[in-house]
Amino acid sequence: MLKGSLIAGGILLAGLDRICLGRSTLQPNLPSSGSATQLGTIDFTDEVPVPMGKAFGTELDGRLYTDFSQASAEHPITPTESFYVRTRASELLASQQLTSIKIDGLVKGPSQIAVSELLHAQKPMGAHLMECAGNIRAIHFGLMSVAEWSGVLLSAVLDDSKPTAEASRVSISGFDEYRTPSRSSMPGASWNFTIDELKSRGAFLATAMNGQPLAKDHGAPVRLIVPGWYGCACIKWVNQITFMGDVAESTSQMLEYANRTLQEGIPQFARDFRPATIDQAAMPIRIEKWKLGERMSYRVVGIVWGGSQPIKKLEIQFNPDEEYVAVDSLRQSANDPWSFWTHQWTPKKPGAYAIRLRVMEPIVVTRRLDAGFYLRTVHITEV
Repeated sequence: MLKGSLIAGGILLAGLDRICLGRSTLQPNLPSSGSATQLGTIDFTDEVPVPMGKAFGTELDGRLYTDFSQASAEHPITPTESFYVRTRASELLASQQLTSIKIDGLVKGPSQIAVSELLHAQKPMGAHLMECAGNIRAIHFGLMSVAEWSGVLLSAVLDDSKPTAEASRVSISGFDEYRTPSRSSMPGASWNFTIDELKSRGAFLATAMNGQPLAKDHGAPVRLIVPGWYGCACIKWVNQITFMGDVAESTSQMLEYANRTLQEGIPQFARDFRPATIDQAAMPIRIEKWKLGERMSYRVVGIVWGGSQPIKKLEIQFNPDEEYVAVDSLRQSANDPWSFWTHQWTPKKPGAYAIRLRVMEPIVVTRRLDAGFYLRTVHITEV
């Protein structure tokens, strides 16, 4: 029955063509190649030197920070080996332990679903961005990446489970036991959603990324993807789906990430938890140094992501004492995964500059952006 309902409910989300902009869109106001020469890029300052693009540490303390400084509209997808990792696979995890996903609680249907059945029914699910709620400037915002995913729409699995009339919420859990105690995190990965949240977001059980089966560090054999939600809700190593009523407590994972998902306090009950959605955000990812004839100029290349509707106007500021100005080039056709913008900049004098973005559309929620969370600084020596 699962296979039939999956095909009926399958959605092939838009792929790379919805975010790939022409090269001319990304290079405004630059003279022809005969009079313009790129002299390299300028590093951001006040960011801690950390390993980028390679895994380090183990289990709950294992990390991989993505270096997306060279990402572009032509190459928006993060290579699998560079996709960020917030928690590496447990040393207690063996593939044979995750051959099926248990289904329990307020249901009348099957008590489990075989992973082999999900693999047989997997479909392309499109490109989606994932960002850790703990992503910060000190690590170059390296806990964010984009991949092309394949899997199975969760709505089909939920419907096939035949929830009772009392079932309004679903707790999705993953294998989260470790050999070594963590210095910074708590074990116990699970998140409690309403059924409507999962269906409206097009949540899916991912089985592959970038055309290859999931790696262990990325949740193999099955992980949850909730488009537009922070990575803390995208449970890895899924092993249980539990249907619940409205009076269900927040999970330990939700409590740990309450502050980072901008909750009001630490809600005891899941029904009081705001959806862990990513607000509209934007930041620069590289500063290019150009020689334009006899003068110097800089091109700021950045990304915009999150939110629920594309924005029309993005503004940039180069220090608190300067005015915001409209970004030269922005075309955001979708909020997920990310889109690219550019701005040509001629600094007034050498020195340090704090680059900050804002969205001038009052109905767009930009809590982290408003707080300066994605501010980045750069030191200019030549003007």
